[in-house]
Amino acid sequence: MSLGLVLLAGCSKEDIRVAEPQNSLSSAATASSETVVRRSHQYIILSSTDQLPTDLVSQTQAANGTITEQLPGAGLALATSTDPDFAAKAGRIAGVRSVIHDFSFQGYNPEAARGVEAVQDADNTNPASSGDNDRFFPLQWGHTAIQAPEAWNTGARGQGALVAVLDGGFDLNHPDLRANIVGAESFVTGEKAQFVGAGFSHGTHTAGTIAAVDNNIGVIGVAPDAKLLLVKVLRDSGSGSFSWMIQGIYYAVSKQADVINMSLGAAIPRNSKFRDDNGTPNDTSDDTWVNETKEIQELLVAISKATTYATKNGVTVIASAGNDANNGQRDQDLVHIPSGATNVISISATGPLGWALNPSTSLDRVASYTNYGTSDVTFAAPGGDAEYPGNEIVTVAGVRQYAFAFDMVFSCTSLGRYSWSAGTSMAGPHAAGVAALLVGKNGGQMDPTQVRAAMRASADDLGKPGRDPYYGYGRVNAYRAVTQPAN
Repeated sequence: MSLGLVLLAGCSKEDIRVAEPQNSLSSAATASSETVVRRSHQYIILSSTDQLPTDLVSQTQAANGTITEQLPGAGLALATSTDPDFAAKAGRIAGVRSVIHDFSFQGYNPEAARGVEAVQDADNTNPASSGDNDRFFPLQWGHTAIQAPEAWNTGARGQGALVAVLDGGFDLNHPDLRANIVGAESFVTGEKAQFVGAGFSHGTHTAGTIAAVDNNIGVIGVAPDAKLLLVKVLRDSGSGSFSWMIQGIYYAVSKQADVINMSLGAAIPRNSKFRDDNGTPNDTSDDTWVNETKEIQELLVAISKATTYATKNGVTVIASAGNDANNGQRDQDLVHIPSGATNVISISATGPLGWALNPSTSLDRVASYTNYGTSDVTFAAPGGDAEYPGNEIVTVAGVRQYAFAFDMVFSCTSLGRYSWSAGTSMAGPHAAGVAALLVGKNGGQMDPTQVRAAMRASADDLGKPGRDPYYGYGRVNAYRAVTQPAN
């Protein structure tokens, strides 16, 4: 079920719009042979090491290709060619591990919406903190779950941390984000970083959960004093290519980001046929079908080279685990990218059931859609859910809405508005916010291995003791993370 509710700010009667039920959540959707498409003329070159072969440009030209981007240190390069034998030719260059096609995928699915009015007020159930002055803070049950207000009360607010958000477009003028945005870049062909349109803005939503400003207006981020580097690697429609993801990771490293959050991805069948765009990506009439099992395996290697490069350069990489309700231990046919890549902290989702009707209900229930598996999940975090079966309409914090809506995650969206959404896309930013709090506490620099260790030591072990399939090492805890003794 794909759900997102949009709340207009600054109105006497809030215009709340709730999305109609869809087949998947607003996060990393299952990618099939219909949604993952081989880009016929676009290639990723993988070096055998972290360094690129000498004179790669001229050698690629000799193989009838053109280098469009070199990523030294990651051992990756991007190229184009209309020669159908280019991969084989370039693969023979000394020092090249493999040459694969780039693939496009649907990273998330935007929602449609309809309107319901909101009235009245409600009390905040969080402990007294600076967030009390932000109008919609009471709706942010995820902050309660991870004890973010308690962390703020110790003085930990993420100051000095820079979080790169790799996502779709962003509302760069949102009143709850603008003061924390230090840069924005787009790797999407033909689209700027600014989200265009009045629909649900996935990137704006994830950025808000991480570091919405504490400005007495709307919502507040887990790390409200952290800075945001907004990197567009998916179209506003939610589609993109893995080469854009790779470029986004490399760019975040170049800008000295401390944390990368990727609330996106694809669960790709390891053994399947995929469509080839035959050089006409907007025209499916002449698409052919190809079996690319080896290329999918090498694609994961390529992403892993990028995430390893980021980790070696001091960046903690976090990604959503995906929304396919897939048990990665039993069903190993699906490879989830990027959460399955090397050195990535993979986040599963939790969420309450009927929280608006019973605020004391568990906030740590495993979300119905989340991917799971002992080796597939590092930590859990609030992602929300929409499984509450009733149609009751209730009021919380001045917002009158269906009870199921309040079980989702509330954050920013386009045109200065706010929205509910659910998915591991919403869980990842909570974890990224905790990582930012840790980095800030450490003075703005912290090795990713230390960040991971601190998150592990402070997480609430809610499942089977140790690492379990649903919570990983536990649900992240902001307060314990910033108050536990340093390792």
